[in-house]
Amino acid sequence: MKFTLSWLKEHLETDEPLDKLADKLTMIGLEVENIEDKAKALAPFTIARVISAEQHPNADRLRVCMVDTGDGGAPVQVVCGAPNARAGLISVFSAPGTYIPGKNITLGVGTIRGVESRGMLCSAAELQISEDHDGIMELPADAPLGKGYADWAGLGDPTIEINLTPNRQDCTGVHGIARDLSAADMGKFKDQGIRPIKGEFPCPVQVKVEDTTLCPGFALRLVRGVKNGPSPEWLQKRLTSIGLRPINALVDITNFMTYDRARPLHVFDARKVMGNLSVRRAKDGETLLALDGRTYTLDSNVCVIADEHGVESLAGIMGGEASGCDDNTTDVLIESALWNEINIAQTGRKLGINSDARYRFERGVDPAFMVPGLELATKLVLELCGGTPSENVVVGKQFGEDRIIDFPLSEVKRLAGIEVPLVEVKLILTRLGFMLAGNGPVVKVAVPSWRTDVHGKADIVEEIVRIVGVDKVPMTPFERGEEPRKPVLTPMQLRTRRAKRALGARGMVEAVTWSFITNDAAKLFGGGQSELVLANPIAADLSDMRPSLLPGLVAAAQANINRGTPDVALFEVGQVFRGDRPEDQLVAASGVRHGYASTNGAGRSWTGSATADAMDAKADAFAVLAAAGAPMQAVQIVPGGPAWLHPGRSGTIQIGPQNVLGTFGELHPRVAEALGADGPMIVFEVILERIPEGKQRATRAKPVLELSAFQPVSRDFAFIVDRSVKAGDIVRAAQNVDKKLITAVTVFDVYEGKGIDPDKKSIAIAVTIQPREKTMTDQEIDAVAAKVVAEVTKKTGGTLRA
Repeated sequence: MKFTLSWLKEHLETDEPLDKLADKLTMIGLEVENIEDKAKALAPFTIARVISAEQHPNADRLRVCMVDTGDGGAPVQVVCGAPNARAGLISVFSAPGTYIPGKNITLGVGTIRGVESRGMLCSAAELQISEDHDGIMELPADAPLGKGYADWAGLGDPTIEINLTPNRQDCTGVHGIARDLSAADMGKFKDQGIRPIKGEFPCPVQVKVEDTTLCPGFALRLVRGVKNGPSPEWLQKRLTSIGLRPINALVDITNFMTYDRARPLHVFDARKVMGNLSVRRAKDGETLLALDGRTYTLDSNVCVIADEHGVESLAGIMGGEASGCDDNTTDVLIESALWNEINIAQTGRKLGINSDARYRFERGVDPAFMVPGLELATKLVLELCGGTPSENVVVGKQFGEDRIIDFPLSEVKRLAGIEVPLVEVKLILTRLGFMLAGNGPVVKVAVPSWRTDVHGKADIVEEIVRIVGVDKVPMTPFERGEEPRKPVLTPMQLRTRRAKRALGARGMVEAVTWSFITNDAAKLFGGGQSELVLANPIAADLSDMRPSLLPGLVAAAQANINRGTPDVALFEVGQVFRGDRPEDQLVAASGVRHGYASTNGAGRSWTGSATADAMDAKADAFAVLAAAGAPMQAVQIVPGGPAWLHPGRSGTIQIGPQNVLGTFGELHPRVAEALGADGPMIVFEVILERIPEGKQRATRAKPVLELSAFQPVSRDFAFIVDRSVKAGDIVRAAQNVDKKLITAVTVFDVYEGKGIDPDKKSIAIAVTIQPREKTMTDQEIDAVAAKVVAEVTKKTGGTLRA
């Protein structure tokens, strides 16, 4: 929201300096984002006259000018390249040491092609007051030499920009901002009443509202015999000061009402409207050429104003080109209406229109100002364009619902911790437009119609506190008690943090993707249920809650590939949605690798390269599990995975068949093609909630485990087993023989082929035996080896290979 200081003073009688007003605006919740004070920024620039302009001796396009700066001193030599530099020209001069905003430089004494220049004659673009940079500024002959240009040009009106929270629609108009400042003792509020304009004849155009939920109220008036044209200078300055382009008097009046009173209106050229008006839902496929020059295709969810010819306006958002006012307009229909906030927001988002009217209507305008706003707009039209007004046509409600709140005065102390006397409470709320009745501990508070955001006692406390000053709220420490402080982070937050660190340490880059994906992508990853489809998606390709992080990560990886970065390693830790129950919303850690983003090497280099494969994804998943505290000795790997993974290049990580922790492998080629992904995508996904919580046991000091002084012994075994037997089963069987002596069991060979039955395979393991107390004899080592063979045979049915 932008406005100028002089505009504010039209509604607020104040002598407070600009800085103090800005500080108070921020303190009462209307945060000042920027103040543009051109008079202050352009103070060093003065009006000067060019005495002579001679050709530069060393440059065809430069002139050496002697300039009278008006300070009574000797003329100043300035080298100028402007084509309009000439003797007698009155222009704007900047002396050395002046900051030039349009060039972002501080001027100094310089030598240009061998000729000294002690200043600069400026263009409008260099002062950032327009985009004209074709030549230096030309001022009237009577412009006073030596006077500050900003003061002479009337640029001493600072522009203030504030950032509004969505609930403060009343402050989208300068009138509402002045009211708040008055309540904060910054001046006297000028709230001049609006007198009704007497109609001279019945309005010939009638209005029919087909759905009052979309349009609770509608007011209309015809003004005949207007003369449209440029708006007066004061109105044009109001609009240009906040960045709006003046169009014509009728349109400028509606823009002025939008920013001055937070009351968007619309004007129709009455001669272009066919018959009566109706407020209705658009028909599927109807179109409208709007005032922004774009044609919009509408559906039944869009509210429109239509005549007998068709749609003439997008209700509360933008008018149509066909019925717009121009210099030939003589009869005008002025419309002031109330619109459903949710429908306005949905329509604006669907059509991609961000107008000043939408910004206000979707936040809820003052319902009681619908008719007074029409009267004020009529008054401005008659003053600026002339004409004869009709009587008003009003359909529906003219006022909002009354809101009376029983407010205990003790709530201020309870919620804010400060004591505010009843007299001060009444003064603050009355200045803000509230009405109070009663003097007891509980008073009745009537909420003004323009404060659509105030509904309860806490809202009233907020109003009082922001005017009294948030800095008056005392700092109050939380009671901690005698018990020790609880951990700040939850177990899941700790897991999330550790998972991110583990994946980052493996050379992966964190990505944050949308929580929504297309319905087709959701179905590929086990989603697509109706419970997970958004009722009002922000875009067609963001229609479903994601059942997996992988679609978003694959899309991000492909975006990098498309831009010439094929070696990608991305990860994300976030929520996935598998159903409508709370327990179906899980936190997953997922990743994708492509190209030479392998953990087996340093990527592509002359020493050798390794593209990412399923084993890299397995290592990534195991890194997450280990960092998150999973019992790694109990983790099992099962071949295969879900349908979106390659059946022969994937695996499932589980602790028993009932607790699947995650999956890893290569993305199925069919799924990759459906997602538009090039080449093999290596992926993994781990569900952090499914990792068992570690048992909390009382700890005791344990002796430090020292390295054994005795030589370890390694023995190799090769077992012939059925092809269905898993290598992990053999490893676990060998480990269980003697957990104190056997410190490691690894698989180093798997063989199928000549010499082995077709339904069999050979799995070779290396068993490391580490003596602790003494060197083992051959007999003791053979005894352990025999136990290994016996245990593997018992658990897997395998036989020792000859």
